[in-house]
Amino acid sequence: MANINHKPSIYMLNLMHVLEPFANAEKKIVNVLVELNSHTINKYEIIIESGQLKLDRVGYSSLAYPFTYGLIPKTWDHDNDALDVVIVNVTEPLIPGSLAEARILGVMKFEDGGEVDDKIICVLNDDKRMDHIKTLEDLGEHFQKEMSYYFEHYKDLKKPGTCKAKGFFDEKEAVKIINDCASRYKKEYAPKLK
Repeated sequence: MANINHKPSIYMLNLMHVLEPFANAEKKIVNVLVELNSHTINKYEIIIESGQLKLDRVGYSSLAYPFTYGLIPKTWDHDNDALDVVIVNVTEPLIPGSLAEARILGVMKFEDGGEVDDKIICVLNDDKRMDHIKTLEDLGEHFQKEMSYYFEHYKDLKKPGTCKAKGFFDEKEAVKIINDCASRYKKEYAPKLK
């Protein structure tokens, strides 16, 4: 079962506001709400207020997401949205809107239109094919080049030059960013909940 600290309900829960960021903080495993899979130009987003999945936009170019993408619940980044996660090396496409537990490898610090919009990098925790992947370096040098290239150019036909990769950092920095975003969520977003 999922790590939901909530009594049974006849109403559908908004997992963004029910799940904790970490499924297991000691093992650096986060809860991820999946928004989209690799090889799509469609950008789906979970509606923060209600929990449904929405088509936010169709990409402006043929550059497709090279990885699975989602968010960490109960986090709030500087861009006034939940903290983003990329899950790499996914063997079988995940169902958008589903919950996955992912093991943190690191973070790509990122700026979108002048706003901080960092990307936590993970692998699926329950995929034995990923047990040997422990750090960003285990993904190989090309991974970092591909991820930087994608995010620096995926909006070029709409807003050229507005996205900047600011470097890759280890899981300790990723955990720090997650904790900062969890604190920001408690302070800035949680008071709005009814």
